Amino acid sequence: MGLQRSLASGRKSMQNGQKKDLTGNGWSDPTLRGHMGTPFSEEAIGVPFGLPSRLTRLADLPWHGCYEMQLASEKKSEHTLRSYRTATKQFLLTVLPGELEPSWDALQNISVKEISRWVDPNNGRIDLWVQSISNLASATINARLASVSHLLNWLGHRVPDWGARPQKARSLPKTLTYREMERLKEAAATSENPFANLVITLFLDTGMRVSELCALDRASVDVDDFSATVREGKGGKDRLVLFTESTINAIDAYNQIRTMIVERHPPNDDHRDALILNRRGRRLTPRAVQKLMDSMADSADIPRSKLSPHTLRHNFATGLLERGVDLVSIQRLLGHSNIATTRVYLEISDQSLREIYHRAQMARDSQDE
Repeated sequence: MGLQRSLASGRKSMQNGQKKDLTGNGWSDPTLRGHMGTPFSEEAIGVPFGLPSRLTRLADLPWHGCYEMQLASEKKSEHTLRSYRTATKQFLLTVLPGELEPSWDALQNISVKEISRWVDPNNGRIDLWVQSISNLASATINARLASVSHLLNWLGHRVPDWGARPQKARSLPKTLTYREMERLKEAAATSENPFANLVITLFLDTGMRVSELCALDRASVDVDDFSATVREGKGGKDRLVLFTESTINAIDAYNQIRTMIVERHPPNDDHRDALILNRRGRRLTPRAVQKLMDSMADSADIPRSKLSPHTLRHNFATGLLERGVDLVSIQRLLGHSNIATTRVYLEISDQSLREIYHRAQMARDSQDE
């Protein structure tokens, strides 16, 4: 009878146009209501929603600010944070049958205790959300499940058994052939794009990630030492990348172009320190780099689907491996925190194996002459 009275009271309040707080803890927004449009209430449903002791003092504070502070304390990369926020928002905005759709602003402002009720794994919201993302790529699904699991763990919920997570098909890293590499270098060297040659050279000579290349500042480059310091790469760690003579030549050539760009379009404080600027004096973005990749692919007669910053990173790694560099050194140069990730580069495709063999044979024959 207690549950029925609460439901009836809630409906009557809604009919009278009133916002009645049945939870006793501030949840009065009529859009934030439980199954069949009724507000959650410990008294009504008879189930206490406990929080872990570390969150007890935060129970009545807005959950979103508290959770953002938690993420900041873990020093995750911007890419990881974006992934967490996207998945979390999508999950929280999932509504059960009969619920009124809440606004994101309203959800962000409810308390820690109230969001714990909202995400309770036993109310079916998770199941509905998982079903809604089932058509995505397996890697994307796993990333979103990990993001939501992080939120549930923080709130002290037992993370559900997601069942058989989709397994990411293991495939060999995509790389360019020797002839494709030569055509790409030629296309970059003759391109009218002011930063094409430097971008392609940096990827091939250093194996940098696209986010690291875009974030590279002039002050981080030491031309005399043939190196640069990548600030706060993946995982928030700094690392050293090494240059070749061709890297230095490409930087020197671009600096002359950069000077003219700065004179025409003086960059503001956010872009002034960037090593590479676009035509409008702004720091490069990953999107701009991928557009460059598409243009270079067309010029070099390479399928667009085959050319990306990550492809060139794989070429850098396999090139080191072919020249006899040990796996630990490759791991450090790539900035991998786990050598298991680097171990993928040991799996060389048949095509690469043929090319390695023929180059080795040609080198041997030239020595014999």
